[in-house]
Amino acid sequence: MEISWADFEKVDLRVGTILEVNDFPEARKPAYQLQIDFGEEIGIRKSSAQITKHYTKEELVGRQIVAVVNFPRKQIGKFMSECLVTGFADENGDIVLTSVERELPNGAKLM
Repeated sequence: MEISWADFEKVDLRVGTILEVNDFPEARKPAYQLQIDFGEEIGIRKSSAQITKHYTKEELVGRQIVAVVNFPRKQIGKFMSECLVTGFADENGDIVLTSVERELPNGAKLM
């Protein structure tokens, strides 16, 4: 299915730095709860991510990721997700995070 440029422009993809990572035992599939800094304009947002196969909590803190910041908030159990962290499934279906080649200011927008 093709989309128009106008459709693509509606998706707000931003760079953020993971500040905090917590276990999410209530999740149906193994996941972490993340707090991500998207800079002054957007602020800190929460998200859950099923990334426990490839990443430890310790190695995620300080890592820059790419997330969609203009989806509606989503209730996941007792947790409210405020953005969608992006990634790709590997050959086993486990998620590998989308990241940037070099450090960027938090909140930088995909152009």
